[in-house]
Amino acid sequence: MSATLLDVLLLVIGIIIILFGGDYLVRGATAVAKRTGVPSLLIGLTIVAFGTSAPEMVVSVFAAIAGSPGLAVGNIVGSNIANILLVLGLPALIAAMGTTAKGVRSNAVIALGAALLFIALCWDWEANAPGALSLLEGAILSAMIIAYIVYLGVVAMGSREDPLVAELASADAVEGLPKSALGIGFSLVVGLIALPIGANLIVEGGASLAITLGVSEAVVGLTLLAIGTSLPELATSVVAAVRRQADMAIGNVIGSNIFNILAVGGITGLAAGGFSGGVAIDPSFFRLDLWVFLASAIFITLVVFSRRPMGRVTGAVLLLAYGAYLAALLYLTLGAA
Repeated sequence: MSATLLDVLLLVIGIIIILFGGDYLVRGATAVAKRTGVPSLLIGLTIVAFGTSAPEMVVSVFAAIAGSPGLAVGNIVGSNIANILLVLGLPALIAAMGTTAKGVRSNAVIALGAALLFIALCWDWEANAPGALSLLEGAILSAMIIAYIVYLGVVAMGSREDPLVAELASADAVEGLPKSALGIGFSLVVGLIALPIGANLIVEGGASLAITLGVSEAVVGLTLLAIGTSLPELATSVVAAVRRQADMAIGNVIGSNIFNILAVGGITGLAAGGFSGGVAIDPSFFRLDLWVFLASAIFITLVVFSRRPMGRVTGAVLLLAYGAYLAALLYLTLGAA
């Protein structure tokens, strides 16, 4: 077996393990919370919300601590790009997605603000050069995700028409919760073991693959890793579109992007800041990726405020934009080699 194939295999196996691990951990933790009488809304706003971002969070933290900052930041930036251009683009080709659900516009503005904040924190304004996600930047992002969770709780107290709030508030709707104490314990153990194992395989495979291909770790994080960790959202959106229930997709994707930036970025900054002084930002991110990341957030905000359904034309534009982004990334990578 060639070194490249082995690296890809490690990466794929790691992604599969970490996705299953995150799912088991959420089910086990949700079952524990329900047994102890924790309200469904609180479960949704904490366990379910953070649990769905657990794969990206664990990978980015492991990568940052292991000295692979390109994978850590590429995972965050690449996942957000893939969520908008791919996860929304493909289902829009199948069925039109509504943009008028209550709360979607405010969340789109928050997601755009989070993107701008993330870019600002990635830049060292004193040195006028790419900086790092240090302990301070991690604390800022973490404070923002806490504030956002509080905001969602306030919104939920008044109305649950917001699609993201409705999904998080319905912890009772989480399927496949273990019933027995043994089943709950099994889910928790599997999740807690699988997440670090999967993350370690991803970091090792991704870093080795970058060396084998002669590209930066950031490229692997922005492409293979980002697409892999976005597959559950893509599958959910496609199935919803086939069933003509795709209106929830936009709100869920926007919410996922907010958590990717604030929660994953925040925890990564805190962890790396405490262990290694921070996550250095590869200057290559400022050539293309962060601007595509920002442009995607701006585009979806404009679409939401237009209040017009996302149809096949918009879906085709998003997919073409994703293809163009990957092609440009490849061109810049080969040009720099």
